[in-house]
Amino acid sequence: MRRIQPYQATKTYLCPGCNQDIPPGLGHLVVVPRGAPDLRRHWHHGCWANRSSRRPGRHAPR
Repeated sequence: MRRIQPYQATKTYLCPGCNQDIPPGLGHLVVVPRGAPDLRRHWHHGCWANRSSRRPGRHAPR
């Protein structure tokens, strides 16, 4: 896992936790499974922290 600072975030990524965009300029996490670098994913901080209590592709109610 690696933290991406806002100034490092230059592309739009799709968070697998909420299925929402992570826009350029937003700090987030890059998670790379050991032994499977092809499965690298970009996550919102909150989505990663709450991944065990939420199903993929569902965002929390506001």
